[in-house]
Amino acid sequence: MNVDNDLDHHLLRQFSCLSTTDKDDLVEQLQSMLAGNQINETAARFFLDMNNWNLQAAICSYFDCESPFQFPCMTLICDSTIGNGESVPPDTKFRKSWHVQNSGTEPWPDGVCLQHTGGVIMGCTRVPVLSLGPKETMEVSVELVSPQVPNVTYESKWRMKTSTGSYFGDIIWVIITVSECGTLAVTQQLHQLSTSQSNDVQMC
Repeated sequence: MNVDNDLDHHLLRQFSCLSTTDKDDLVEQLQSMLAGNQINETAARFFLDMNNWNLQAAICSYFDCESPFQFPCMTLICDSTIGNGESVPPDTKFRKSWHVQNSGTEPWPDGVCLQHTGGVIMGCTRVPVLSLGPKETMEVSVELVSPQVPNVTYESKWRMKTSTGSYFGDIIWVIITVSECGTLAVTQQLHQLSTSQSNDVQMC
């Protein structure tokens, strides 16, 4: 973060006095700290949300975005396996996949990963991702295990992250309902069968 030392020390003194977790208060505090930059409420909420409402991280992200460096871009196209909210049996392994696109004009840097950033941890928390060229698409998958307690909806939030720790692109959600009568096994088997048949056709 290329900010002069006086501003760094000023912000650190303010951080030491902050303890609130109320989102509206955090928005006001971020606007107050960046008063000279005239950041509006929408922008403040954006930087706080992309940093899990961590005020210090939001400040760093704001100044990073003000620098000449251009962040990578990622757009979520669609879920390619189970949809959000689909029922899953308790304590069951499943794969959640998405189609994503590099919606920017530059290739992604090396070392990008899909990182769990919030919500319920269902095993895996980090997946390496290959560099993607401009406008290219690919499928990204995570291997997870459903929680044991049934009749509950579980959510976890994921973001693309560079090797230097900067998050970018759309937020990716895993939302499942754990149920003894979950249909996940059948859905995933059908998906695998469809993929296998498609590959067979392409090879002929």
